[in-house]
This record gives sequence, structure tokens and C-alpha cells, in this order.
Amino acid sequence: MRIMVFVVVVTLAQVTVPAAAEVEIRRTIDIATVWAGHPVGFHLLTHGGRQYVAFYDAERRMTVGARTLEADRFQLVRLPEKVGWDSHNSVRMAVDDDGHVHLSGNMHGAPLKYFRTARPHDITAFERVDRMVGAREKRVTYPRFFRGPDNELIFTYRDGGSGNGDQIYNVYDHEKQAWRRMLDSPLTDGRGRMNAYLHGPVKGPDGYFHLCWVWRDTPDCATNHDPSYARSKDLRRWETAAGRTVRLPMTVETPGLIVDPVPPGGGVINGNVVLGFDSKRRVIVSYHKFDAEGKTQLYNARLEGGRWRIARATDWDYRWDFRGGGAIVSEVRIGGVRVTPEGKLVQSCRHVKRGSGLFLVDEATLRHIGRSPVHTDPYRGGRPRPKQLGKVESAFPGLEVRWAGDSGSGGAPGIRYALRWETLPANRDRPRKPPLPEPNMLRLYEFLEPVAKQER
Repeated sequence: MRIMVFVVVVTLAQVTVPAAAEVEIRRTIDIATVWAGHPVGFHLLTHGGRQYVAFYDAERRMTVGARTLEADRFQLVRLPEKVGWDSHNSVRMAVDDDGHVHLSGNMHGAPLKYFRTARPHDITAFERVDRMVGAREKRVTYPRFFRGPDNELIFTYRDGGSGNGDQIYNVYDHEKQAWRRMLDSPLTDGRGRMNAYLHGPVKGPDGYFHLCWVWRDTPDCATNHDPSYARSKDLRRWETAAGRTVRLPMTVETPGLIVDPVPPGGGVINGNVVLGFDSKRRVIVSYHKFDAEGKTQLYNARLEGGRWRIARATDWDYRWDFRGGGAIVSEVRIGGVRVTPEGKLVQSCRHVKRGSGLFLVDEATLRHIGRSPVHTDPYRGGRPRPKQLGKVESAFPGLEVRWAGDSGSGGAPGIRYALRWETLPANRDRPRKPPLPEPNMLRLYEFLEPVAKQER
């Protein structure tokens, strides 16, 4: 394998969240020019005193960058992978306990693509590894690395296709430098009739790992249905919201998992079924569906005493009538409910007709009751950022701003990192005809978080 190295919503009431101080941009670093013809997920990972980025460059080549946090430029390495027109082909990374960097990506129902560095922290030492476990690695989609309850490194992915797939979990043995199955069976199983689109597992303030998902019957996104939920202390033994143990794999027939029995064609979609928590550490599952009049509305379902209380949060006079296959343009994006330093509940939302914003949520009713003046990123939980960064810099018509938040931690109090670039919107994974936009700059931003102000 040859590796090339070089350097280089309208407010619902007259109530607002108190404005926080403006986020300060402490530093920017131009990383490289990147492909702008369609969106695909990039990755930013800060680990200790180092930072890693993974993306597709101007020629669509998979590229990895690394720097120490004191450095003002990234060392870049190109891997022997090129992305086509598929917006599902994101790239993901992790660093193990010995400092080896793991990377997987550029897959949508494709054989596993996985790289690992032969030397700790050295991105010039990436080597392709042809297998992890060796079974169920021919139709891989949605790779993700994360840490488990004992800080073990876990890799999960979907095996199969949209409407027919299972969720697989592997765990890494650092001593043997090898992967093995974490579970004896898939976590979720569509039984050849559907697949689960998952959000999580997310470790909550109550110590549980929480997981929510929506089932989908076919590649047509209109066939999503039945928002569901389960939780676990150890990622191996799972239970319903009421605390009843469930047998794996979890299926749509497993009792006690469905939050809201929304039928196919009912207005729920994968990617917009998300987890959140209130000030009392109660889990909230957020999603949208059609109301009785056929309009798209956001709903917040809270776990109360082992049962779900479903609350309509919005009064939108609008219907998002999505359908078909491929990566579609999202007309609505929602984030999970979270607690601000001031003790308020907020929820981010981007709406094609009502714009983007961070909304105040009434803790008793779970309805939106106001809008914050803080500019936020609805894809990343509503983290504030300077408003001017939301404006497209490139002149080519139709471009949109993309963000990738940091999956790691820089360690320094108040410091936050994010990647920014611009692309055309999704095109259902189909090639576009010229003219196409020129590549534009992938840029790292180092933010200083504002100091929270207490209400008077």
C-alpha cells in the first residue's frame, strides 16, 4: 500500500433564553481544500495533546491529518480510498489505549474498510486490515467507534441494507490487538423484513447507556415506523423503559420497546429520532411525525415512572412529505433536549420554513415556549457558534455550510473545536452534471466558550 505524506422557527411565545456572551474564535487553521459536490461525514478527534482529522480531499481521496495542539498546521496522509457520490460514506476514527489510531469509512453496504496505525500516534504508519472478526463484514454501513462502560473500545456497524439489516458490535482486545464479537447475537434484528436506524448508545446522567431507534421496511424513507427505546448498564444486558429484561436480538415484536406506534408513512424518519435528558435526569426521546391534520410536528416523549408521556412540542403549519431512497435533503433537523448551565431545558431545530435556532422547552409540558438569540448548530446538539460562520463564503449557487464537532476532548477548560467546510446538498447519492463547485477550504476553528450568566 502506498501512502503519500505532505504538510501543509418562529418563536411560539414572547419568552427567550438569556443571551450568552458571544463565542470567541481563538484560532483558525486551514487544513486542505475538500470536495464540494455533495456532503459526506468528516471526523474530528482530539485525544490528549493531539488532534486528528479524517476527510475526503479536493480529489475525493480519503485523507487523515494530525497535529499537536500547539502546532499551527496538520501533517496529512492520503489513504488508498476515494469516495464516489454516496453521502452515506462517512469516515470515523478512534485512538486505543496504546495510542494506535483506528479508522473505518467509505462504505455503504460494502465490504469492511478498516485501517490501523502500526505505531502509536503515527498516521504515516496506517496499514489496511482486511478483517476484524471475519464474519458479517461484506455489507457494512454506518461505522462508529466508542468507549464502553469499562472504557473498552467498541466498534459498531449495520450489517445488511436499508430495510434488511442487523446491528453488530465488536470489542477490541488491547493485549492481543485483535477484535472479537461483544455480543453473541446482533443487538437489533430486522428478521429480513426491516432494519433499525439507531441513535446511541449514549451514556446518560443516570449511569445507563440509552438507545433509541426507528424501524424501516424498505429503502424508501417513508417506510420508517415505531420509534423505540432500550437501556443497559453494561451494553450486554438490555431492558425496556419499565426495567424488564429483554432477550437479544431486539426486534419490532419485542414487548415494551416501542415508544410511539407510528405506522409506516406516519412522518417519522431516521436521523431525527434522538435522545435527551431533563434536569431530573429523565430520558427524553424526540422525533417528528404527522399530526391529526397531516402536518409535521415535533414530539418529545419523556420516560416517567416506566411509561412514556408523549407531548407535542410545536404548532407548525407545514408538512414534510419525504419519500424515496438515497441521501435526501433534510427539511427538518432536530437535536435532543438538554439542560443549560442556567438550568433551562433547550432543544435545537432547523426548519426549512422557520430557520435554525435553539428553543426553550417547558419542563412540565415539554413544549417549545421561546427562542434563544444564541446562534447554534442543530446537527451537534445546539452548541453556540459565531453567527457569521453560518454564512456561505463560496460564490457557487446552492452551497451550504457543513460542520463536524469534536468527538474527543481537548482537556483545556472552555476550549472547543469544530471543522467547517461547504458543499452542495445531498443528491440521493446520484452524480451531478457539471458545472460543479470548486473545492473549498476545510478549516479548524478553536472556540473559547462563553461564561454562563445566571438569571437574575
